[in-house]
Amino acid sequence: MASTSFPGVTSFPGATGLSEVSIYSWPGGDGNAGGTPHMHTASTEAYVVLEGSGRLETLDSRGFTSTELTPGVVLWFTPGTVHRAINDSGDLKVLVVMQNAGLPEHGDAVMTFPPEHLVDAESYRSAAELPSKDADGGNLAAEAAARRRRDLALEGYFALKEAVLAEGPTALAGFHAAAARLVGDKTGAWSGILADGAELQAEVTRRQLSSLESEESFYLQDARITIGRRKTRRIYGMCGRIQTWELSENGQS
Repeated sequence: MASTSFPGVTSFPGATGLSEVSIYSWPGGDGNAGGTPHMHTASTEAYVVLEGSGRLETLDSRGFTSTELTPGVVLWFTPGTVHRAINDSGDLKVLVVMQNAGLPEHGDAVMTFPPEHLVDAESYRSAAELPSKDADGGNLAAEAAARRRRDLALEGYFALKEAVLAEGPTALAGFHAAAARLVGDKTGAWSGILADGAELQAEVTRRQLSSLESEESFYLQDARITIGRRKTRRIYGMCGRIQTWELSENGQS
């Protein structure tokens, strides 16, 4: 079998995203501290609980569910799952593994704002945008904006939760439809991210299997290490203050 080059893959395994999130300790309208309720439209999200304790409230095909979060717990939820992380201990920290790295950063998530903020992209953007995401600079205005956004999403979430408890999962249909309208024009860009990420990694593996079937091992000679270093600053995210990693080949920072 002739030697052929394999495309380089330096993103995290499986083209996933990795971040450490300190769940917000800000009390909400129901007295529970926690993050901004939202859902992802095209990505599955996983939590690995590192520190503290709390709960994950979800609205999905089963209705309303509350799942305990304690160190060592691993759980994940598929697109369409409305989720709210609650920080009972004040120091809840989770490692988030996100499918389709790049999609969440390009608008895959939709927060549970009241319906009047979901009518079109401009209305949603006005409610969702933050003037600054810097969570380490002592920027009180940035924190206040992040809290206002969280509280607005809680307002819509409480109404959704009440409807689901009364009517069952069908009560989510309106929010799901609004979310689909909001992200519909982004899917072209998302397809490119998918092609350069998960599809590329799957294609590399297919080529490797083909080489092994032919007893060719030349691609193993290109093995290398990639190191991820945590960024020094955190940003305001939806669930909490986010710490991400930057990847570099061959251990070079």
